[in-house]
Amino acid sequence: MTELTIIQLAREALATVLLVAGPILALSLIVGLIVSIFQATTQIQEQTLAFVPKILTVLGATVVLGPWMLRVMIDFATRLLANMNQFIG
Repeated sequence: MTELTIIQLAREALATVLLVAGPILALSLIVGLIVSIFQATTQIQEQTLAFVPKILTVLGATVVLGPWMLRVMIDFATRLLANMNQFIG
């Protein structure tokens, strides 16, 4: 296994992680920003008001995007295992 192969595997793994986690993180960021703006305008400083909508958003996004996320991860694992003899030899 050469250094180039290791770098290529790491790059592909990092791209897969960003692709899978990106949409959920973006939705959580948007909901957090909306809740923060709401709290600043109404001067309600309740901690659960910031926490609960983000948790529900992440849960909903995981339910909706879960099959796609699983398919992306399975494709990555399949490509990795299919090329395993190239990496070992």
